Amino acid sequence: MLTFLYYALMLLVGYVWYRYGQKLLNQGLRDENDELTKPPVGPIGFPLVAAVACYLLFAALRALVLREIPCVGKGCAGQIYTLAEHAGPYWANLFFLVWLVLALGYAMYVTVRIWTRP
Repeated sequence: MLTFLYYALMLLVGYVWYRYGQKLLNQGLRDENDELTKPPVGPIGFPLVAAVACYLLFAALRALVLREIPCVGKGCAGQIYTLAEHAGPYWANLFFLVWLVLALGYAMYVTVRIWTRP
């Protein structure tokens, strides 16, 4: 039941993140206060978010190839989950990494779309 709750909450947060990005894209050049629409990532944060997303994507691809992933959390720091021994925690950590890559990639996509409006 706890695992189902974890995945359901992750999907719910992803849906809310998607709706927020769609709201910004559909808003137009200016909001209701006649100010320019601000993207979720600024010009300084964009390269930082891109670097973090690339690192997380590398970690996810490495986990797929090696079939082992370090624990993502404070309670199990230093522990390595392998696909053969700990399949559940392995896939949970890999899902979390992929979810973060998709969320950060979507934030960068929305930012670029807002910056390149005609």
